[in-house]
Amino acid sequence: MADNHTDPHFWLEEIEGKEALEWVQQRNQKTFERFTINEQFEGLSERLKSIMDSDARIPYVNKIGEWYYNFWQDQQNPKGVLRRTSLEEYKKEEPDWQIVLDIDELSERESENWVYKGSTSLRAHNRTLVHLSRGGSDATVIREFDFDSLSFVENGFYLTEAKGAAVWLSLNELLVSTDFGNGTLTESGYPRIVKLLKRGQSLDDAKTIFEGESSDVAVSAYSNLMKGYETNGIYRSIDFYSEEMYRRDESGELHKLDKPLDGDLYGHKDWIFITTKTEWNIGGKTYPGNSLLVIRRDAYHAGNREFEILFQPTADTFLSSFGVSHSKVFVDLIHDVQDEVWVYSHSADGWTKRRLSQDESFLSIDVDAVDKREDDRYWYTKSGFLTPPTLSIGDVNGSLEELKKSPATFDSSRFEVSQHWVTSKDGTRVPYFLIRGKGAKGPQPTLMYGYGGFQLSMFPSYMQLSGPAWLERGGSYVMTNIRGGGEFGPQWHLSALKENRVRAYEDFIAIAEDLIERELTSPSQLGAMGGSNGGLLMGNMLTMRPDLFGALVIAVPLIDMRRYHQLLAGASWMAEYGDPDNPDEWEFIQTFSPYHNLKEDVKYPEVLVTSSTKDDRVHPGHARKLVSKMTALGHDVWYYENTEGGHAGATDNSQRAFVNALEYEFLWDALNTATHDRNSGSQ
Repeated sequence: MADNHTDPHFWLEEIEGKEALEWVQQRNQKTFERFTINEQFEGLSERLKSIMDSDARIPYVNKIGEWYYNFWQDQQNPKGVLRRTSLEEYKKEEPDWQIVLDIDELSERESENWVYKGSTSLRAHNRTLVHLSRGGSDATVIREFDFDSLSFVENGFYLTEAKGAAVWLSLNELLVSTDFGNGTLTESGYPRIVKLLKRGQSLDDAKTIFEGESSDVAVSAYSNLMKGYETNGIYRSIDFYSEEMYRRDESGELHKLDKPLDGDLYGHKDWIFITTKTEWNIGGKTYPGNSLLVIRRDAYHAGNREFEILFQPTADTFLSSFGVSHSKVFVDLIHDVQDEVWVYSHSADGWTKRRLSQDESFLSIDVDAVDKREDDRYWYTKSGFLTPPTLSIGDVNGSLEELKKSPATFDSSRFEVSQHWVTSKDGTRVPYFLIRGKGAKGPQPTLMYGYGGFQLSMFPSYMQLSGPAWLERGGSYVMTNIRGGGEFGPQWHLSALKENRVRAYEDFIAIAEDLIERELTSPSQLGAMGGSNGGLLMGNMLTMRPDLFGALVIAVPLIDMRRYHQLLAGASWMAEYGDPDNPDEWEFIQTFSPYHNLKEDVKYPEVLVTSSTKDDRVHPGHARKLVSKMTALGHDVWYYENTEGGHAGATDNSQRAFVNALEYEFLWDALNTATHDRNSGSQ
């Protein structure tokens, strides 16, 4: 078992250590020289960047007051601008935008590498709290901004860099969760204390409202200032899937709310909504997992626990998510990895529903309220693997007006989409999508993509970059729906937790084997890529079944599962993977720890590992140590680490285009080399 004292690659965990950064620079240079200094790479990178910078993209907006806000990055504004317009203007082909905040100008003026990370607005006073990150990390500086004067408020609220948050209580009060100094963070590196901060007060003088435990994942605050429904309180995340919620009354006293630990509670106007992940027993009744429950707000706070079930799962239909408008509830259901969106209405006769989305194959539908405070209009977005996104605005009477459509980035008429099912090792049927040229014969270079964790579902989405970078060159593409995700409700996720993590990997392997058995590809032509938890998936494909793949892209990955919980936010994921310090749990964790399962006498696929120096979520030491250990064992491996970009790996379109082009050039080169030697290389 490797630790600080015996691991010869431990020094690479020093994120910005001199020797570590020199090692990164040397590795980057070799990768640059091998893959980026040629016309093909330059052409692809420029094409991908032009797609990302295109003015024809849909500028998605968020309504705040009477304005519609959009954050936009392009060639002229690489760091981006926050801008706004009216709905009347927005409906035009070329709206007249007013610049609210120019991040490029701000960065230059303040000599900072600012990355915009969103804002939290106080509508009644036209103020917002802008989150700015240095280099793309999760940690942000929070600054008060005035939407009227379009400037930061002089001597306004200002929170120094931290993985924190703040919500408005009034113009002069915030509930703040941040790094208050020694001992105020959890073991996961997130705030464990919430304070009430008044304008002009220092953080030291702010009143403590709540303290969590150091073993918690995080503590944060919520606030709803909708007139007549004002409420605020505390979220206490005990682990990644267990959360307590407290309501703060007018006197400041906190009241713990009845909700499932692994479910969510959301209040909107006269209603309280609760989602369940597993069965919930309360009030003498048992409510099924993956259900959406509703109760009147006044009845709930009076102690009534007689919930009405708006939705409960069937054998083949599951709850994905829900949202609200002024008086409606939008419910997104999943059936065989296809979206069904329904709108629920309440009257004296109770709740009724009707379907909003059409029955269209292999398309994803997203519905979101335009302004949940004021009306029932909604944004309706539709897209698919070969279908560019379309944005419409609808109302509950059934009208749907198309507003924007993204341009096609490749000729989709040459390709077709199909859905297939395989039987995994334990007998579970697992689906995947295949996108392939019409009439294509025989094995082709094929790229698999997977994630398989944290109940994150993989739905069809437009292949804006992978279409021109992969399909047009003659490749096939596969999106997997392996366990660990949420495509078939919470149980699909729960079935791959901790000691069952291997189920997700077995699912991915079964799909790879199916592609080969059907002669759609061959091992030397089969590649796979994934990032973060998907990077852990790729690491396990490397160590479990290197014979199945010709090339792997392992992005911002978890790799050393003995130490993951001690690195940055790693402790927050122990509910997903287990606790390596528990001998019983380490026994199964080590079976899916790629770092501990690398061998000297194995022929591995070609490998490209990517990471970011500024990733403060998944420690770049995982990626670095994988590369260093593989090299020490005599294996060739390529590495690229962006010096900024955070967990996303890039901060602007130039960086995004570069990383994407690098990944696709590597894969195409590895899977199309005529005399493919799996263990050849130039390092």
